Amino acid sequence: MARKRSRSFLTILTVILLGAVLVFAFRPRPTSVDIGEVTIDRMIVTIDEEGRTRVHDAYVISTPVAGRLLRVDVEPGDAVERHKTVVAQMLSSNPAALDVRSREQARSAVAAAEAALRLARAELNRAIADKELADTDLERARTLRRNGTVSEATLDRAIREARAAQAAFDMAESAIEMRQAELENARAQLMGFDDQQRLSTTRGDTQQVDEIPIRAPTTGRVLRVIQQSETTLPAGAPILEVGDIDSDLEVIVELLSTDAVQVAPGDRVLIEKWGGPGTLNAVVERVDPWGFTKFSALGVEEQRVNAIIRFADPQSAQAGLGHGFRVEARIIVWEDDDALVVPSSALFRDGRNWSVFLVDDGIAQRRQVDIGHNNGIQAQVLNGLKPEDRVILYPASGLIDGMRVVQREIR
Repeated sequence: MARKRSRSFLTILTVILLGAVLVFAFRPRPTSVDIGEVTIDRMIVTIDEEGRTRVHDAYVISTPVAGRLLRVDVEPGDAVERHKTVVAQMLSSNPAALDVRSREQARSAVAAAEAALRLARAELNRAIADKELADTDLERARTLRRNGTVSEATLDRAIREARAAQAAFDMAESAIEMRQAELENARAQLMGFDDQQRLSTTRGDTQQVDEIPIRAPTTGRVLRVIQQSETTLPAGAPILEVGDIDSDLEVIVELLSTDAVQVAPGDRVLIEKWGGPGTLNAVVERVDPWGFTKFSALGVEEQRVNAIIRFADPQSAQAGLGHGFRVEARIIVWEDDDALVVPSSALFRDGRNWSVFLVDDGIAQRRQVDIGHNNGIQAQVLNGLKPEDRVILYPASGLIDGMRVVQREIR
């Protein structure tokens, strides 16, 4: 009898222990979640885009005339001074090569010019002789007139003859100068590049006769050298680019047209990831009124608008930046130093409204909220939450109202 009671007691105890184990194993456990907090914090909404620096007034120096450019000695980064620093030198174009017919015609023209010059010199000799005779006759006529030997009319004729002889002498001298110029012009038709070199050597010049210096149009630095080697260029060909990177540097950002309408001149800009320490402050100077089409890296057609940004910090803060450098610009379109904010990861759509799961004594409670600005990290709370409220971050699809939750342990 005692053995039977003992067996019944053990059976009951086993059933109770088994039931307790099953209850403990299958009872609902709190769901582990990430929990954030609603706070009052500074919040900004920015439009983030890549940009590049550039010199606002960059000058592309080009050849003033067609000719041969000498090797450019300046290097990128060299300092230049306005209207003083010679950045390049060039020669006028070499004479064109003549064919056989043109060369023979030019030689005939030289021979004709030489003959005309010899004729003009002979005419000058005759004019000199006539002038000397006229001067002698005039002196004799004046002497005889003082003695009363000749009439006044004879003296007048002698004066006229002397003046005519002087005019003929002047004409002969002018004719020689004209014929000399014609001879030089005819000889120039035969001149080649080697003749230019010999002409420069005989004159004793240290530089070419027709060397043209090209000076810097502004004070600054050489940004790039487009053509460095010696070569022949037409008029207007670019040689190098200069600009003032110390005080004339700006940033150009290509904004999406939908973002550009939110940006206005005077908006603050934060320049980040530019390679130097800290963040640079800047200001939007201008948003272009003209958009252009551009294809993204994925081949998507986009309408872009250029925005010009000026640095607000001293030049020393942006030391090292140059023309064409990459930067990241964050244009601030809205900011509030005392905004009630909730992490954006806590929000989810509930129909047309925004909702969050509020944590109250370990219980998840669904609550609708009114949201203002959202920058992707924080969202401005207009209504529905208060400071220090705890909300669930990254709410899962299986999370329901009234479910027990617990803070996930960070390992």
